[in-house]
Amino acid sequence: MVADPRMRASDDDRDRTASLLREHHAAGRLTAEEFSERLDQAFAAKTVGDLDELLSDLPGIDLYHLPDHGLRRRGPVPGSSSHLTATAAAGGAVQPHGRFSPAWMAAWGSWLSVSAVLIVVWALSGMGYPWFAWVVGPWGALMFGRWVAGSHPGGDHQRGTPGE
Repeated sequence: MVADPRMRASDDDRDRTASLLREHHAAGRLTAEEFSERLDQAFAAKTVGDLDELLSDLPGIDLYHLPDHGLRRRGPVPGSSSHLTATAAAGGAVQPHGRFSPAWMAAWGSWLSVSAVLIVVWALSGMGYPWFAWVVGPWGALMFGRWVAGSHPGGDHQRGTPGE
Protein backbone atom coordinates (compact mmCIF):
# COMPACT_ATOMS: atom_id res chain seq x y z
CA MET A 1 0.00 0.00 0.00
CA VAL A 2 1.44 3.35 -1.09
CA ALA A 3 0.82 6.35 1.12
CA ASP A 4 -0.87 9.43 -0.28
CA PRO A 5 1.92 11.96 -1.01
CA ARG A 6 -0.26 14.73 0.47
CA MET A 7 -0.50 12.92 3.82
CA ARG A 8 1.23 14.69 6.73
CA ALA A 9 4.57 13.14 7.67
CA SER A 10 5.13 11.87 11.19
CA ASP A 11 8.31 12.10 13.24
CA ASP A 12 8.85 8.39 12.56
CA ASP A 13 8.58 9.04 8.81
CA ARG A 14 11.21 11.78 9.07
CA ASP A 15 13.50 9.59 11.19
CA ARG A 16 13.16 6.69 8.76
CA THR A 17 14.05 8.98 5.84
CA ALA A 18 17.03 10.35 7.77
CA SER A 19 18.24 6.79 8.40
CA LEU A 20 17.93 5.96 4.71
CA LEU A 21 19.84 9.10 3.79
CA ARG A 22 22.60 8.13 6.25
CA GLU A 23 22.87 4.70 4.65
CA HIS A 24 23.08 6.20 1.16
CA HIS A 25 25.73 8.68 2.35
CA ALA A 26 27.72 5.82 3.93
CA ALA A 27 27.46 3.87 0.65
CA GLY A 28 28.88 6.87 -1.24
CA ARG A 29 25.74 7.79 -3.16
CA LEU A 30 25.53 11.23 -1.53
CA THR A 31 28.29 13.73 -0.89
CA ALA A 32 28.57 15.26 2.56
CA GLU A 33 27.04 18.47 1.23
CA GLU A 34 24.11 16.67 -0.45
CA PHE A 35 23.55 14.56 2.65
CA SER A 36 23.50 17.60 4.94
CA GLU A 37 21.10 19.47 2.66
CA ARG A 38 18.72 16.52 2.30
CA LEU A 39 18.84 15.79 6.02
CA ASP A 40 17.78 19.36 6.79
CA GLN A 41 14.97 19.05 4.25
CA ALA A 42 13.88 15.70 5.73
CA PHE A 43 13.44 17.16 9.21
CA ALA A 44 11.59 20.16 7.75
CA ALA A 45 9.30 18.03 5.52
CA LYS A 46 5.55 18.45 6.02
CA THR A 47 4.23 15.63 3.83
CA VAL A 48 5.13 12.08 2.86
CA GLY A 49 5.55 13.33 -0.70
CA ASP A 50 8.25 15.77 0.45
CA LEU A 51 10.12 12.85 2.01
CA ASP A 52 9.67 10.65 -1.06
CA GLU A 53 11.12 13.40 -3.23
CA LEU A 54 14.33 13.36 -1.17
CA LEU A 55 14.79 9.66 -1.96
CA SER A 56 13.46 9.61 -5.53
CA ASP A 57 16.88 9.48 -7.25
CA LEU A 58 18.28 6.84 -4.87
CA PRO A 59 17.82 3.07 -5.04
CA GLY A 60 15.55 1.45 -2.47
CA ILE A 61 17.33 -0.27 0.40
CA ASP A 62 16.10 -2.35 3.30
CA LEU A 63 17.43 -1.08 6.63
CA TYR A 64 16.18 -4.16 8.41
CA HIS A 65 17.90 -7.07 6.69
CA LEU A 66 16.74 -10.32 8.20
CA PRO A 67 19.41 -12.95 8.83
CA ASP A 68 19.89 -15.59 6.20
CA HIS A 69 17.74 -18.63 6.95
CA GLY A 70 20.85 -20.78 6.40
CA LEU A 71 22.43 -19.43 9.60
CA ARG A 72 21.12 -21.39 12.54
CA ARG A 73 22.40 -21.73 16.09
CA ARG A 74 23.11 -25.22 17.28
CA GLY A 75 22.55 -26.54 20.75
CA PRO A 76 25.24 -28.00 23.00
CA VAL A 77 27.88 -30.09 21.29
CA PRO A 78 26.95 -33.78 21.73
CA GLY A 79 29.17 -35.62 24.18
CA SER A 80 30.73 -32.44 25.54
CA SER A 81 30.83 -31.78 29.25
CA SER A 82 32.16 -28.24 28.86
CA HIS A 83 28.86 -26.56 27.85
CA LEU A 84 30.14 -25.46 24.44
CA THR A 85 27.75 -24.11 21.84
CA ALA A 86 28.47 -23.72 18.16
CA THR A 87 27.92 -20.23 16.84
CA ALA A 88 28.18 -20.95 13.14
CA ALA A 89 25.97 -23.23 11.08
CA ALA A 90 28.76 -25.02 9.22
CA GLY A 91 30.89 -26.21 12.13
CA GLY A 92 32.42 -22.80 12.71
CA ALA A 93 33.78 -21.22 15.86
CA VAL A 94 32.80 -22.59 19.23
CA GLN A 95 31.92 -20.25 22.08
CA PRO A 96 31.93 -21.29 25.74
CA HIS A 97 28.88 -20.88 27.99
CA GLY A 98 30.39 -21.29 31.41
CA ARG A 99 31.90 -19.31 34.20
CA PHE A 100 34.54 -17.85 31.88
CA SER A 101 32.29 -17.06 28.94
CA PRO A 102 32.38 -13.65 27.22
CA ALA A 103 28.96 -12.91 28.75
CA TRP A 104 30.33 -13.40 32.26
CA MET A 105 33.45 -11.39 31.47
CA ALA A 106 31.23 -8.53 30.28
CA ALA A 107 29.01 -8.78 33.37
CA TRP A 108 31.97 -8.72 35.75
CA GLY A 109 33.54 -5.88 33.76
CA SER A 110 30.34 -3.87 34.13
CA TRP A 111 30.23 -4.51 37.87
CA LEU A 112 33.89 -3.55 38.24
CA SER A 113 33.47 -0.36 36.19
CA VAL A 114 30.40 0.83 38.10
CA SER A 115 32.06 -0.07 41.39
CA ALA A 116 35.16 1.93 40.50
CA VAL A 117 33.11 4.98 39.51
CA LEU A 118 31.08 4.85 42.73
CA ILE A 119 34.19 4.46 44.87
CA VAL A 120 35.86 7.41 43.14
CA VAL A 121 32.76 9.56 43.67
CA TRP A 122 32.69 8.48 47.33
CA ALA A 123 36.39 9.30 47.74
CA LEU A 124 35.98 12.70 46.08
CA SER A 125 33.00 13.53 48.31
CA GLY A 126 35.02 13.30 51.49
CA MET A 127 35.04 9.55 52.21
CA GLY A 128 32.25 9.72 54.78
CA TYR A 129 29.68 6.96 55.11
CA PRO A 130 30.47 4.19 52.54
CA TRP A 131 27.13 4.47 50.71
CA PHE A 132 28.58 2.86 47.57
CA ALA A 133 28.54 -0.49 49.39
CA TRP A 134 24.71 -0.53 49.16
CA VAL A 135 25.07 -0.85 45.38
CA VAL A 136 28.35 -2.70 44.96
CA GLY A 137 27.76 -5.29 47.71
CA PRO A 138 24.33 -6.74 46.82
CA TRP A 139 25.01 -6.56 43.09
CA GLY A 140 28.34 -8.34 43.50
CA ALA A 141 26.85 -10.93 45.87
CA LEU A 142 24.05 -11.77 43.42
CA MET A 143 26.47 -12.04 40.52
CA PHE A 144 28.86 -14.18 42.56
CA GLY A 145 26.03 -16.53 43.53
CA ARG A 146 24.94 -16.93 39.92
CA TRP A 147 28.55 -17.36 38.82
CA VAL A 148 29.17 -20.12 41.39
CA ALA A 149 25.91 -21.83 40.41
CA GLY A 150 27.05 -21.80 36.78
CA SER A 151 24.04 -19.95 35.39
CA HIS A 152 24.09 -17.41 32.56
CA PRO A 153 24.52 -13.77 33.71
CA GLY A 154 21.28 -12.77 31.96
CA GLY A 155 19.29 -15.78 33.16
CA ASP A 156 19.17 -19.43 32.11
CA HIS A 157 16.52 -18.66 29.49
CA GLN A 158 19.20 -16.96 27.37
CA ARG A 159 21.24 -20.12 26.92
CA GLY A 160 19.00 -21.66 24.29
CA THR A 161 18.24 -20.61 20.79
CA PRO A 162 15.73 -17.86 20.03
CA GLY A 163 12.15 -18.96 20.22
CA GLU A 164 12.70 -21.62 22.87
